[in-house]
Amino acid sequence: MILLKTEIGQQVLKDRSVRLTPRQRSAFILFDGRRSVADVLAAGMGVVQEDVDQLLDLGLLGRPAASASDAGALTASVPDTAASLPSVAVTDSRSAQQRYQDAYPVATRLTASLGLRGFRLNLAVEAATTYEELAALAPKIKSAVGPEKATPLELALGS
Repeated sequence: MILLKTEIGQQVLKDRSVRLTPRQRSAFILFDGRRSVADVLAAGMGVVQEDVDQLLDLGLLGRPAASASDAGALTASVPDTAASLPSVAVTDSRSAQQRYQDAYPVATRLTASLGLRGFRLNLAVEAATTYEELAALAPKIKSAVGPEKATPLELALGS
């Protein structure tokens, strides 16, 4: 089962208004809409099913909506080339929220691929809850991964 942070969960990640154990916080950060519960449990961080259940009970995690899971499945299954992405019309009629939903999984995939070197950038992406916040991080992501790998993110953001 694939889980991702809810809007409430995004806010809790920013303001730490809900007290989480270190294991729960680590698990919470790993849920990005691409990793399954089994992947997080197998990550070797000592996370157990009860930690995940607690995050679900608190409403911090939820199942992705159809459009978000479709975008996550798309970005997880395609290589990092712009040619493999669906074409975006010259006049981008998507709402800022839709662009955010399209770009978020791409941004998390790119920053997660940086390993420890990109840990803070990955946290910043995970904390971004709006299109504007994510777009502001795009230049840093592009600088970290290179212009070629950042092309899918730019296309998803519509920039």
